[in-house]
Amino acid sequence: MKSGDGMAQGRGWEGTVLRLMRAKDFTLTVTGAEDVTPEYRRLRLTDGGLLAATGVHPTMWARLWFTNAGKPHQRAYTLVDPDPATGTFDLEFALHEGAASDWARTAKPGDTIGATVQGTGFEEPAPTPTHVLAIGDPASLPAINSLLGVFGSVPATIWFEGGAGDLPFRTDSDRHEVRRLPRGELVEQVRAELPKALADADAPYVWIACDTRTTRTLSAYVRKELGVPKERTHALGYWRAS
Repeated sequence: MKSGDGMAQGRGWEGTVLRLMRAKDFTLTVTGAEDVTPEYRRLRLTDGGLLAATGVHPTMWARLWFTNAGKPHQRAYTLVDPDPATGTFDLEFALHEGAASDWARTAKPGDTIGATVQGTGFEEPAPTPTHVLAIGDPASLPAINSLLGVFGSVPATIWFEGGAGDLPFRTDSDRHEVRRLPRGELVEQVRAELPKALADADAPYVWIACDTRTTRTLSAYVRKELGVPKERTHALGYWRAS
């Protein structure tokens, strides 16, 4: 049986902090795998009691534990199609270099991995947005899809950096526009186009989830230069560029 090895070897200072914060630990078991594209892989898992213990909310995520150079290593992933009745969900991986991608590339039915739930949450903005303005990349695509599901018929514009092939966007062409951009062009394009999009919306909601540096840059731009109130924005770095 292959696993992320975190539960057996201990989880270092991160694990200690999470335990002090009363985080909940679970063991996930792989039941299926699908290569959506050569760079994007979906795994099906049983939840080890996670959904029954924690409940479900939009954009919900869990920390998965891997071993990297002999040390525990955790990364957060959005739950896709969580089903409390069956105790199952999917996880989607944008594949690149690193311990998480290495594990996902070879994961097969029967493999297990430790997961921790702590810190995840979702607060729906009030009033309900008249236009969702989302900024992300392949790592945040599952969360973008979940976000679009929250707001039903609300129009959305999505600036999306990177990713090749037919990625699993859950968009509706009647109300969702995806503006796909090459790596390195996202910040400039958002700066050029976001002000008009904000001006055209009565109650916009700006949602940003890119690499940490890009997220910080755009979050500061949106709040300080464009003056969007904090309660009308959400920004979270999903990964750290090397």
